[in-house]
Amino acid sequence: MQEKSAITRTIETAAGVHAPGHLGELTQIVDFTLVDAVLEETGAREKRLRLLPARVVVYFTLALALFGHCSYRATWGKLTAALGQLAPVCPAASSLARARRRVGAAPLRRLFEILAGPVAGPSQAGSFYRGLRTVALDGTHLHAPDDEQVTWRYPKRSGDVLEFGYPLVRLLVVVECGTRAVLAACFGPENQGEVPYAQRLLGCLDRSMLLLADAGFDAVEFLRQVGATGAQFLVRSSARRRPAIQRRLPDGSYLARLCGVYRASEGYRALPVRVIEAWITVTLADGTTRREPWRLVTSLVDHERYPAGELVALYHRRWQVETTYFSIKVAMLDGRVLRSRSVAGLDQEVYALLTVYQALIRTAADAAASRPGLVMERISFTILLQTARDQVTTATGILPPEPVALVGAIGRAVLNDLLPAERRQRVKARSRKNPTSKYGPNAGKHPQQAQTYTLEVQIQIMDHGLASRRRR
Repeated sequence: MQEKSAITRTIETAAGVHAPGHLGELTQIVDFTLVDAVLEETGAREKRLRLLPARVVVYFTLALALFGHCSYRATWGKLTAALGQLAPVCPAASSLARARRRVGAAPLRRLFEILAGPVAGPSQAGSFYRGLRTVALDGTHLHAPDDEQVTWRYPKRSGDVLEFGYPLVRLLVVVECGTRAVLAACFGPENQGEVPYAQRLLGCLDRSMLLLADAGFDAVEFLRQVGATGAQFLVRSSARRRPAIQRRLPDGSYLARLCGVYRASEGYRALPVRVIEAWITVTLADGTTRREPWRLVTSLVDHERYPAGELVALYHRRWQVETTYFSIKVAMLDGRVLRSRSVAGLDQEVYALLTVYQALIRTAADAAASRPGLVMERISFTILLQTARDQVTTATGILPPEPVALVGAIGRAVLNDLLPAERRQRVKARSRKNPTSKYGPNAGKHPQQAQTYTLEVQIQIMDHGLASRRRR
């Protein structure tokens, strides 16, 4: 007789028709009480108990974001795989689609708003600069289905004769550097510029923060609005500006005043700033060298407390927001088009993606907090995501254990397989994968393979201005 091993598990979940409504261990972040309160607040709770209650539908929608590669029925199968007789129904895809429409986008939006926010403690490396919490702002695009119910709101790009590509959803987020937690997000059609969207995100800033942003956000009025929140800013400026030098500073930077738009009652309102101009030389491992001038504009005018060299190095943390988009678009969506074929469905889906992403980051923050001195950048998002998916399939950790533990299965998995402590400086391989990309003129100008590099910074005032950046 062959030897055998037997394992008996006890699965604890909600009772009755609510049993399939869970997100594995992430349910401890997005718990039953929170979901019920959000449904009540947004008026989305059902008036009679259905076989697909609103709470279950919210968790199903979140699971769709977690399992972006799965169909409706396959995702439902993930939620109920370990439940056995506890799962009372096996709905058709059409029933699940109708249930999503019935719940709407408002509960998912409110869930994200509750979970959004910084997670770094005062000792978290990479999240603070001289007492200021560093946050980054930037935008990206998500592809939506090519459907008439979508294109009226999210149009495709158009040339002189034809429209082309997928409908595009413009997404902007403010991210905490070091942890990549999302503080705020907004999205809408691409035909509206990034700055109007960014203005809707300024409510998440306060006087404890330093905002990092690219050259697309150097508009004077926008920077003035950032300053009105109490936050400081460090923004890359475009070559079109020609700021007049008011006072040269010992570290190679200078003070200047940027003129805003003319207003009849106020004239040209000038914004006092400090300008840092520098030559950036990047030498790749294969010997390729790229040298270009940079100009940074900042409200940190004290050159002794905030040296120019430190601010140039600090600005590179802005790429934390690009890493966030990579986690959402590549790790979670795997480059796929959003699945919803209605505007309300797209809104619901994007908020579900952001909610699940933020729940994962909060789980990672709890894991990092259990090990003092651990830098959150060493936590692999891939392991975080895969382990969270496993906990859904096995229905593990739905309810918190007694006594409550800060680190669960997801936390243990990421702590057991941390990224290297000293990570090499590498440039990412960049190639144009989308034939409709606006970055076509840059084809062949970036390395096709990831390479290490060395960076040299030379602070130098450009008395004759900056050369224009190549058109993209």
